[in-house]
Amino acid sequence: MAASTGNVDVITGLLEDYLSKFGFECYPLKVGWYNSVLPPTLRLAYPDDSLAVVVLSTPDMFELAFLPFMEERGCQGLSDPIDQCVKHCVSSAVSQCFPRQTVDVRYDYELLPSRKPKFLAQTAAHVSGAAFYYQQSDVRDQPWAEKKMFGVCVHPRFGGWFAIRALLVFDGVTVGPEMSQPVPPDCVPSREGRVQLLEAFNFNWQDWSYRDIVHPVQTYSQKQRDYFSTRPAQRIALLKTWGFLPMDNDQPDPNSDAQSQVNGHG
Repeated sequence: MAASTGNVDVITGLLEDYLSKFGFECYPLKVGWYNSVLPPTLRLAYPDDSLAVVVLSTPDMFELAFLPFMEERGCQGLSDPIDQCVKHCVSSAVSQCFPRQTVDVRYDYELLPSRKPKFLAQTAAHVSGAAFYYQQSDVRDQPWAEKKMFGVCVHPRFGGWFAIRALLVFDGVTVGPEMSQPVPPDCVPSREGRVQLLEAFNFNWQDWSYRDIVHPVQTYSQKQRDYFSTRPAQRIALLKTWGFLPMDNDQPDPNSDAQSQVNGHG
């Protein structure tokens, strides 16, 4: 099915209307934009003109989605509670908004059998125009010699106080050339700012200072900070003290810690 730009706006609008009340944002993209910047082994197996949407969580997600989810449903099994909440929200949106459409939903925490991620979250955010993905190659006269520096996305309104949660590919829905690729806002244009950002993210990510590289319109609440500052193995115990799980429920949380957009948990 070919979709006009107007139809893309309708599709994105339906998702946004459903998910925004839970603290999520949605940004459309063409699969070709994503595939064009990646090697063949990491590309999506869809035509270049296929429609996709990347879903981000804003600081509101914790209070609007996660805490109510824990209150109403609790944590099922051993998987990460945030992952369970995001999956519930996104899958509910897809089933209600597109009941007759096949949608390939890929979550940030999912891996292929090869152990490669099902999608590269920061790349998807960048090519959709949602957030600028600052990488080592974006710094002139790099001061790190041969050291590998991991990149990080910066949102124009939230800085680093957000996470990339899912990519939705609409099977069989194609978009023509009238849909042009947006340029993500360059929030950190100076070399000095980019050096500061990458060093804060790579060397001191646990103090969260990289998230404030731009002045954010909103940051995480204290309760949300307490949750993500807690070691993953201790988060179930924290949820118990908040009254969301029975105190005798000794399910472990096997997930490793998470660095903001890199794996989307904070």
